[in-house]
Amino acid sequence: MSDESSKTAKTITRADLVEAIVRRTGVPRAEAGKFLESMLERIGDALVNGDAVKLARFGNFQARRKRERVGRNPKTGAEVPITPRRVVTFRPSPLLRERVEKGQPKPARRKGVDPD
Repeated sequence: MSDESSKTAKTITRADLVEAIVRRTGVPRAEAGKFLESMLERIGDALVNGDAVKLARFGNFQARRKRERVGRNPKTGAEVPITPRRVVTFRPSPLLRERVEKGQPKPARRKGVDPD
């Protein structure tokens, strides 16, 4: 078993993100929640419209079309047609990729600022 799989991973939720916004900015929780919802809605709308979403130093999201193809049922081995569809892909930035590889959280920018 690798080091990565033996660690207990925490799932970051919308509530966690809202709390981080509140801690970093001091805005009221309701306002932070509206801000986060607005950002996520804008990202989702862009992907639905076929636009790419590029977040510097984080990565790129893109909606791609996948063509129809033939797949296989893993249990029976029988050929199965896979219908065309759209999927969302994410490509991390080199900076994010390096941080994840090294397991290093981003350091705080200012004294007294929480790094998450």
